[in-house]
Amino acid sequence: MNRLIFLTLIFCGIVFSQKYNPEFSTAGFYETDKSVRQAIDFNIGWRFIKKDVIGAEKIDYDDSKWNIVNLPDGLEILPLNASGSINYQGPAWYRKHFTLNNDLNKKKIMLHFEGIMGKSKIWINGVLLEENYSGYYPVHIDITNYLNFGKPNVVAVRADNSNDKSFPPGKPQELLDFTYFGGIYRDSWLIVHNNTYVTHPLAEDKIGGGGLLVHYDNLNEKTIDVSVSINIKNEEKKKSALVELRLLDNKGLDVFTNKQNIVLESNKSTNYISNFKISNPKLWTPDNPQLHDLHVTIKSTNGELLDKFKKRIGLRTIEMRGDDGFYLNGKSYPELLIGGNRHQDFAHLGHALPNNLHYRDALKLRQSGMRVIRSAHYVQDPAFMDACDELGLLFIATIPGWQFWNKEPIFMERMISDVRKLIRLERNRPSIFIWEIIPNETHFPEIYAQQATKAAKEEFPYKRLYTVTDAREMRGKNQSYFDMLYANDKIPKYPKKSIFKREWGDFVDNWVDHNSVSRVAKQWGEAAQIRQALHYFKEEWFEKGELKTWPSLTMSYAASKSLVGATMWHPFDHQRGYHPDPFWGGIMDAYRQPKFSYYLFKSLIPYEGLKNVPGVQASPFVYIAHLLTPFSPKDVTIFTNCEEVKLTMYGEEIGVKKAIDNTSPVPRIPVIFRNVFKYADVRNKNKKGYNKINSSYSPESVIKAEGIINGKVVTEHKRWPVGRKRKLLLKIDDSNIQPIANGSDITPVVAYLTDVDGGIKRLSDEYIKFFISGEGTLIEKENIGINPQKVLWGESVALVRSSLNSGVVSVRAELLSEGINTPDPAYLEFVTEKSSKQFIFDEIPKTIKKGNISPKNINDTNQLNLLKNKIDSLKKKLQDFKINEVGKQQQDFIQ
Repeated sequence: MNRLIFLTLIFCGIVFSQKYNPEFSTAGFYETDKSVRQAIDFNIGWRFIKKDVIGAEKIDYDDSKWNIVNLPDGLEILPLNASGSINYQGPAWYRKHFTLNNDLNKKKIMLHFEGIMGKSKIWINGVLLEENYSGYYPVHIDITNYLNFGKPNVVAVRADNSNDKSFPPGKPQELLDFTYFGGIYRDSWLIVHNNTYVTHPLAEDKIGGGGLLVHYDNLNEKTIDVSVSINIKNEEKKKSALVELRLLDNKGLDVFTNKQNIVLESNKSTNYISNFKISNPKLWTPDNPQLHDLHVTIKSTNGELLDKFKKRIGLRTIEMRGDDGFYLNGKSYPELLIGGNRHQDFAHLGHALPNNLHYRDALKLRQSGMRVIRSAHYVQDPAFMDACDELGLLFIATIPGWQFWNKEPIFMERMISDVRKLIRLERNRPSIFIWEIIPNETHFPEIYAQQATKAAKEEFPYKRLYTVTDAREMRGKNQSYFDMLYANDKIPKYPKKSIFKREWGDFVDNWVDHNSVSRVAKQWGEAAQIRQALHYFKEEWFEKGELKTWPSLTMSYAASKSLVGATMWHPFDHQRGYHPDPFWGGIMDAYRQPKFSYYLFKSLIPYEGLKNVPGVQASPFVYIAHLLTPFSPKDVTIFTNCEEVKLTMYGEEIGVKKAIDNTSPVPRIPVIFRNVFKYADVRNKNKKGYNKINSSYSPESVIKAEGIINGKVVTEHKRWPVGRKRKLLLKIDDSNIQPIANGSDITPVVAYLTDVDGGIKRLSDEYIKFFISGEGTLIEKENIGINPQKVLWGESVALVRSSLNSGVVSVRAELLSEGINTPDPAYLEFVTEKSSKQFIFDEIPKTIKKGNISPKNINDTNQLNLLKNKIDSLKKKLQDFKINEVGKQQQDFIQ
């Protein structure tokens, strides 16, 4: 079960209160009894070298001079701008030394990698067990017979992210609109269970089988039919067994229990099928994503536990009814699904995100008002998928591919294999409702369309599996094979096919230069950010007297009911291989910090409801996208999910405007008060006396937006002309998710440059230096601008990796160049929690602490920092007095 951790520790005046601790699946299951089936964290202590070497697969190879890393690992730490194929491409090696206890020698041991970029080879104790040609699918290997128990073992992995056209995506990175990055960039696990067990669907490799498969049918107001198929493998002698299914709702209450005896033949797999009906089902929907735990228990006739785990499922049915719209759980869905695509790379890390960062990505997208995500353009990390199930994010699952086709037979063979693997992996998730089994924006042959759709239906041989392709016949006349089409709206040739808009918003001038109003780096300022936001709302222009429009929120909401939803390109800034510029069209930057356009999307979130969506608050908000600087625009733009907005400037009411416009199909429009800002006005209101260096903003200079619902003010937002930069302010950007002490978790900490009231000094040109002590380390690398870091749009971000010990992480931020008149440094502490997983490792990176760290060392450091801070504070108070005197002289002189 998900847990809420309540911490009552107080450090430096900061209270650590409730944090949410998501639960993540491992190799497709959730642990319930570690003595029967266990997922052991295998991420810690990998020897690593970023080049090819000869003989590194051998047991006795000397790797003592290699670096030691923890997974996920992306080969390297990169600068903020890592586009243009500056990342390393080529072979790299990982080796892990480990020892297993003798008590495991009667168990099955599976080695599970969630993702190794490119093509890879895997050896156990010198024996080659796997060659893999896919950078995005997991590898699940039985290593039992190759292990030593009570003695050292070594696993060696050669990971090669070089260009290779023989497997998808196939396109060279330097010609690619995203970046491959590299390494063992997702988690690795040792899965330990008995010799009678439920199989993994990829390892079992059976059409429409392997593992566990759930589907639903015949939903009405009172009941839903559920069918569960389980593939059980018995590697012992023939036996009888009892299979028990127990379904619990999101409150932990019993919904259904079934027990059945079966016979398991020796060294064979057996399919167990259970069909049952649920009365008064709690259904899964985006705004009420009620999940159920399906507990699977297999016992021998004498009561011995053979296998035990749980699977999270959501009871729901979907139907695409063409021009009659999208039906969820037998009812017409009441509104257009708006969302975004998702590339997984993060600032500096490439693709090597830990589970909590994946979860935070999904949470930030859901908090922005999105209800649907399209994968771009590959299989996503299971932690992100777990989050989509939990947060109510409908999902379009995709296979790897982008504008590339290889006519060699091996390529299509691997493409079809990817289709099968995708459905086997994700078929039970309530979030997935559309399957994109084609390579993105690619001319592929008709035979592929035939075979891919046939494979999809074989893998899920039930109703309501919806495949999708591009409606444009210029990319191939294959539309008749697929269930849905990608387009802006209804296609007359296929009137009964539902439509989805896969990418909208990007607006480049040409595909060489890539200039676009949609692509705005946050540091370009408020005018550029406002232009981006208004473009995403509506883009139209006249060309030779003819009105032209571009895909936007307005165009999507104006479409017919055939359009199920639309995903913008792209919510996060991210890296690209074929262009020197990152994609800057995100509503959040590469650190996931919001731009003004974020609040445009947030205006679509309801102001009530969503009580069962963790971390997502449906409440009224209003946001002023204006900074009152000497360079700010004349118009004041406001985003809100309220019905009306009242604007007050300098104590005088400017007026009330509606956020609901009957002439616009979009539920909320940007509220714009035109020509109301003149810098001279705010300048004349923003007066401070010579002795007011530490005073708050002048109340006469404030502008205030009030959100109104049903005629009542329910929320407000204030702005003032941000004053003299006085201090740094630190904030943990953890989205209230509990940081975990597992050597892999990463927590972003944002430093803001502010005035005395905490107003962010967006117009600034400074560098910030971060320092970390306690149970964490700073992710940094020389000469790439990560630490010290240039302040962009008033903020810098530190990435803090947890140690293996739970405890306090202390963060200090200061300006790179300190002086008597520079802003004060900032301090912050947060707490990591012990991981629930067992680890296996023989060594750890030097920067990761093992065992107990002396509290005295942390306390000494903190005491020195506090003492230094007091001395600096006294110096600055004296200096403030002197500056006040200078201010008095200037004021007297000017008067």
